[in-house]
Amino acid sequence: MYSFMGGGLFCAIIGNILIVVSTATDYWMQYRLSGSYAHQGLWRYCMANKCYIQTASIAYWNATRAFMILSGMACFAGIMAGILSFAHFSAFERFSRSFAAGIMLFISTLFVLLAMAIYTGVTLSFLGKRFGDWRFSWSYILGWVAMLMTFFAGILYMCAHRLYESRRVVGSR
Repeated sequence: MYSFMGGGLFCAIIGNILIVVSTATDYWMQYRLSGSYAHQGLWRYCMANKCYIQTASIAYWNATRAFMILSGMACFAGIMAGILSFAHFSAFERFSRSFAAGIMLFISTLFVLLAMAIYTGVTLSFLGKRFGDWRFSWSYILGWVAMLMTFFAGILYMCAHRLYESRRVVGSR
């Protein structure tokens, strides 16, 4: 049980770090513009070694930003519940903290998936046609890796919950 929780906690912490780094950095997409390379993130775009704030309020950027922020918050809540699942308080005996951690991490996974799907769909259908020589970059890839990490963390916490429940049922006989 503790090995599942420890693995889940490790995956959740790595996933949360990746969510924050992916959301904050400016390398979601790279493209060639006027003979030089440019890149953009969710908050800024950079051309010719000069970065500018994204002032346009475009719905897909706002949705991607919001889902990434919500994902980071849900993942953090899952980490807190995961840490608390190591403690044994008699007052919380009916409340499974490992189950709560798993649910929060699955919610985080859903939010990252929504953010990445929105960004991917709009980029492929609109921005990809606007820029000839473009590619997704490392911040974008970190978002997908973060989704996998939070998903596996949720699975590990659910395994810990199942193991705890099966031991509790057998022990009460």
